[in-house]
Amino acid sequence: MNTKTEAVPSAKARKPWLSLFFATAGGAGYLPAVPGTWGSIVGVVFFWVTVRLWVGPAQVFVVRNYRTVIARSGPSTFYESAFVFLYPVAICILIALVGVLASARVALYAQKKDPQIVVIDEVSGIIITLLLGLGVMMRPPGTDFVGSGIAFYYRLLNWKYLLLGFILFRGFDVWKPFPARQAEALPGGWGIMADDWVAGIYAAIGLWIARGLGL
Repeated sequence: MNTKTEAVPSAKARKPWLSLFFATAGGAGYLPAVPGTWGSIVGVVFFWVTVRLWVGPAQVFVVRNYRTVIARSGPSTFYESAFVFLYPVAICILIALVGVLASARVALYAQKKDPQIVVIDEVSGIIITLLLGLGVMMRPPGTDFVGSGIAFYYRLLNWKYLLLGFILFRGFDVWKPFPARQAEALPGGWGIMADDWVAGIYAAIGLWIARGLGL
């Protein structure tokens, strides 16, 4: 979000250290000038590391070796392969839920609706942008739709698409097209997080258009 207010901690409240850690994205929210931009950068780096170093190699192995693995190990590998594909989605949902809880606690402690130091909403929003904008639905050979999940092409994980996703997300986060601004009225952490989710979806559509045009 960009309509953030300075945090003024309550003298009587106990400092929620764990919530502050998550809400500030490990301290990125304390960086000067534009904390939301720093939070978005943290989200891009986290996404790239997660997909490039773990999810990507794992899903390539599953796709290339699924028939052999299933013959040797039995039906349980079906669920293992589904987990590999759905892992990025699970991480995205987890960050969103942690963001709702952590941001709500920090807002209560700071006695502000949306403290400036809270940037996990930007982290969550940019991850949605890249997850939906650079992911494709696919399934391992020999499975049905239940085994499908989000997969990523390595060629899409380049600096141009990551930068474009970042620019689109920040643009929509500032613009707040419908219903992003309306989402800010939601109570507690939901209001802090939801407008960035909307911005993330708009930015993901922009990435899909860019990919369709061959940019």
